[in-house]
Order: sequence, then C-alpha cells, then structure tokens
Amino acid sequence: MRLSSRLELFNEPETLKMAKLGRELRAKGVDVIDLSLGEPDFDTPVHIKESLKKAVDENWSHYPPVAGYPELREAACVKLKRDNGLDYRPENILVSTGAKQSLANVVMAIVDKGDEVVIPTPYWVTYSEIVKLCEGKVVLVRTSVDNKYKITPEELEAAITPKTTLFMFSSPCNPSGSVYALEELTALAEVFRRHPHVYILSDEIYEYINFVGAHESIAQFEDLKDRIIIINGLSKGYAMTGYRLGYIAAHPTIVKACEKLQGQITSGANAVTQRGAITALTGDMAPTEAMNVEFTRRRARMLELLTAIPGVRVAEPDGAFYVFPVIKTYFGKADGEHVINDADDLCMYLLNVAHVSTVTGRAFGEPECIRISFANSMEKLEQAMDRISRAMSRLK
Repeated sequence: MRLSSRLELFNEPETLKMAKLGRELRAKGVDVIDLSLGEPDFDTPVHIKESLKKAVDENWSHYPPVAGYPELREAACVKLKRDNGLDYRPENILVSTGAKQSLANVVMAIVDKGDEVVIPTPYWVTYSEIVKLCEGKVVLVRTSVDNKYKITPEELEAAITPKTTLFMFSSPCNPSGSVYALEELTALAEVFRRHPHVYILSDEIYEYINFVGAHESIAQFEDLKDRIIIINGLSKGYAMTGYRLGYIAAHPTIVKACEKLQGQITSGANAVTQRGAITALTGDMAPTEAMNVEFTRRRARMLELLTAIPGVRVAEPDGAFYVFPVIKTYFGKADGEHVINDADDLCMYLLNVAHVSTVTGRAFGEPECIRISFANSMEKLEQAMDRISRAMSRLK
C-alpha cells in the first residue's frame, strides 16, 4: 500500500511506545510496573465529576463552538488572572482537544517550511516531531544537568538567527522537572526583546505540580505578551487526562489562525468536558493542592532511592512528576546476556528484566538519560526502584 511521505517526517512518541510494550508484557501475565507515562494516578476530583454528570443530564450533547463555549473561555481568563496575574479576554483563548492539539495548532499556524524553531533539551517528545511535520527546522540547544537543564541567555542568543520563527519550552519541564525562576525568565526576556521576529511558546501544563513556590509565566512581561503563546490544560493539575481538554492564551490573531485550522480538523472540543472544565478552572483547588503534597512526598523518596544506585546522577526536579537521571556510566556494561550500548538498551533491559517501564532520554533530546515517572503509588514506586536497583547491580 502507498502511504504519504509525510509519515516519514516524524517518529512515534517513545512514551506511548513504552506504554504499549508494557501492556503487551502484562497481557502475557508479566507484572510490569509502569513508570513511563505522564499521567497522575489520582481520580478526577469529585466536584468536577459532579459537574460533568450534570452536563450530561442537561443535554450538553450538541456541537460546541470551535473555539470553545464563551463561558469556558471566560473561565480560563479568570484562572489566568487569579493564579498568574495575567490579563486576558475571551478572544485570547482557544479551547482544544487536549494540550497536544493546542500545541499542534500553534506550530501549524506559525511555522512554514524551512523556518527554524529553537528548542532547549530536554524537551517533551512531541515538540520536535510537530515541527518536523510542519517541515520546519528543529534547532536543539543542549543544556546542562549542572544548570538543572535550563537554557541560559547566552545559549538562547547564540541559537537565534534571522530564520528563527519560534522558541518552545516548558516550565515546569517534562522530562527534567526544571522550573524557571522569575530572574531566569527576566534574563531570557531581555534576549527576546532583541529579536522581535521570534514567537515564544510557553508550555505550562505542569503549573500546579511545583515544589518550589509560585509559578512564574514568561507572559508576565507585558511588552512581549503579544508574541507569547501559553499552552495549558486539565490533564496534569486536575487528573483529567482522559477528558482531553487544553487551551491556549495568545494574541487574537494567533487564536483566529488556530481556530481556522481546528475547524477543519476536529471542530470544538468535547461539549461535556468543556462544562466540567468551567468548574475545574474556577472551583475548589484543594484536591489539586493535595496531589501536589503527595507528589512532593514521592519526589523525596524517589530521589533517596535513585541516588543510592551507583553511577547515577540526577538533578532534583523542582516541578512535574519525573526524575531524569544521567545513566551513561552503564553504557558498555552487560549482565552476561544483555549488553547496554545506550539509554534505549537500558530502558528495554529494565522492561524485560526488571519489569519496569521507563522512557529513553534520546526521545527528549538527552541520550545519556532516562525518564522515570513518579506518578504512581508509593508502594509501586518502592517496588519499582528495588527492581531497578537489583537489575542495574547485575550490569558489570
């Protein structure tokens, strides 16, 4: 069968690939602990579920507006003002079927063939692949574990050229857990002021999973705001991954461009989810805060167990629910049957020998690392880390 050459431009997400391999092993009766997917192991808060049920009973079952219900777009503005001190109007908001679609809309609306897109490593796997799908040129900037994987103003300046169209980053970061402080964003903003042709995409989906204090958004710099696109959604902070709702906050011109694209692909996001999202964005934040407390506890335990493994180096994550250790000292080692040449080999070794699924750092632009999620119960995390430690001790 002949298929489009477009499929050769990008790769399958390694996160989904590892989850699929884990499911296949489970289907064979193997007890696999999944530390590969970025999904909170909590249920959606009760008050949000009640509003979703109410939406069904009230027959919110018809096509919604492509950009989202006006009440939801207003709710996003209320949230942005309440939590971030940012002033937006409903015309600045577009609601999509998950933050991933929000991201795709923005890149498709901004990037032309040959345009350069600067992405600091490590980055979420989909960033580079959507740019490739749009025939843009990915410009990766390797960051350092010593700087907690955050790009410096000097590195940013060196990466920007007249062909640069877009800069993409996340804070808190998936996979490193790095969080940009206000002074760090201020220094980056100075660079962007010298390059008015560059848009800035700020992925803030992990905003509420933050271990170091208040979230800082680069959109707070008013003179840059028209060039900044915030990506956010419900999946991480409200444990609503399956409901699929994300949104952007951006200049109305970008919002209208994304709405035009979305109108030809999916139209409006799920109507019932949108009604629940109004409650999520404007309602009780206590369940979200409780999740963050538990993630803080798990982070401490994961770091304790991980740093006890010889040869592993890790920067303490300040947000999100991942650790991203450097494991290159295990390259070239073997257990007599399995040889570890790279991070891909180590992930497959941990899956098949320790029966724990992780994700290779190569997928995130850092081939000397692996990503381990702590979005699982403490009991499962301790079991998984014991398996990992024992399996890695056999590598000589």
